[in-house]
Amino acid sequence: MTLALLSAAAGAAHAAVPAWAMLAYLASGVLFILALRGLSSPSTSRAGNRYGMIGMTIAVATTLVTHEIASLPEILAALALGGAIGWVIARKIAMTDMPQLVAAFHSLVGLAAVLVGWAAYLNPEAFGILGADGTINPVSRLEMGLGIAIGAITFSGSVIAFLKLAGKMSGAPILLPLRHVINLGTLVAILGLTGFFMTDQSLWVIAAVTALSFLIGFLLIIPIGGADMPVVVSMLNSYSGWAAAAMGFTLHNTAMIITGALVGSSGAILSYIMCKAMNRGFFSVIAGGFGADAAAGGGAAREQRPWKRGSAEDAAYMLGEAEKVIIIPGYGMAVSQAQHALREMADLLKAKGVEVKYAIHPVAGRMPGHMNVLLAEANVPYDEVFELEDINSEFSTADVAFIIGANDVVNPAAKTDKSSPIYGMPVFDVDKAKQVFFIKRSMGGVGYAGVDNDVFYMDQTMMLLADAKKMVEDINKSLAH
Repeated sequence: MTLALLSAAAGAAHAAVPAWAMLAYLASGVLFILALRGLSSPSTSRAGNRYGMIGMTIAVATTLVTHEIASLPEILAALALGGAIGWVIARKIAMTDMPQLVAAFHSLVGLAAVLVGWAAYLNPEAFGILGADGTINPVSRLEMGLGIAIGAITFSGSVIAFLKLAGKMSGAPILLPLRHVINLGTLVAILGLTGFFMTDQSLWVIAAVTALSFLIGFLLIIPIGGADMPVVVSMLNSYSGWAAAAMGFTLHNTAMIITGALVGSSGAILSYIMCKAMNRGFFSVIAGGFGADAAAGGGAAREQRPWKRGSAEDAAYMLGEAEKVIIIPGYGMAVSQAQHALREMADLLKAKGVEVKYAIHPVAGRMPGHMNVLLAEANVPYDEVFELEDINSEFSTADVAFIIGANDVVNPAAKTDKSSPIYGMPVFDVDKAKQVFFIKRSMGGVGYAGVDNDVFYMDQTMMLLADAKKMVEDINKSLAH
């Protein structure tokens, strides 16, 4: 939302904004609020997206009409080019790649904020921020410095998050010696230089703020393990909003201030919800999270223990005889694109009179809401999808807990093993179900947090080792006969 408005407003000249434009910005702000409200539920998410697109169209059009643009054809060509690229990406991107796509888009928002800040510094007359003495207004320098700093942190942090989520960089935490001291010192230097910039607008000051901010974004994200990625994604979303809001003050653009504040605050709230779902403090995650324990990243089972292997026919028979089945999807379902086959399995079970529910953990997948989006794509009824706190008590009455591609969110070590890196994270009580089917590719790997899972070895667990989509399709064939 913020990237388009940043791009359109970057070349705008400061001018008095007419009353109708203020009303238009107000209308776009209301639409953005409605968009956030709509996106809070899968059943209203389509409407929320439409509200957001309409609001952004109004905001960008108003900015273009009310400001003196140096070259309107160039601005329109840039918007058309960016829109075309976005359209192609949206059509081609696989749902498994959505988390890294979000991280990449966050990096673009951050970079746009940095470029706008530098444009304002190099050409302050065009932005109407020159004081009577011919220097940039001190308040504008503060806004500019904060916008550049937050934008640079967002950019470099999002690049690292993208590389980790895309598998182009190890998801394991990279722990630098004295990293807390280095990070704190760098942040203090950024804040000090930003304050000094209000008294001295020398080039070296703003250049130092920019360079240190790019560096701290990198340093803040590399020690965060893969298990904390949902928090990182929502946190970077918040950063991008605050960067846009700061640039909105520099550009004297009400819509950018409103949009940035909405994105920033909603991202911060979402980050808090994610941390609460993992029983972690926000600052502890930023400082390294539960992916930062060196002992956690072994990547293999702790020991060889007896386990039982099941087949698609075994699973189909027991599922068909059950009265209540709870399905727990995870990232493995996304990787194999098994959501459509899973919905077909649920339809076959419901036709046999089986009660089917889906249990979604707040941090399942690689970004907030990942599983909800996948299930919505497969047209799973919204009233069958439940959050952890609403369904966890029902596992004791379930005949089957069907785990497809999830791992850490069902690991009982989070409740019992104080040495585990996921200790304290709320998990599903699948151990209380009468029967557990666990789909994963092999017994050789562990979850994204890098710890073994006792559910594999429970008496009532049958491991279904195969590609998730292939296994569910085989189960569907047996159920249909």
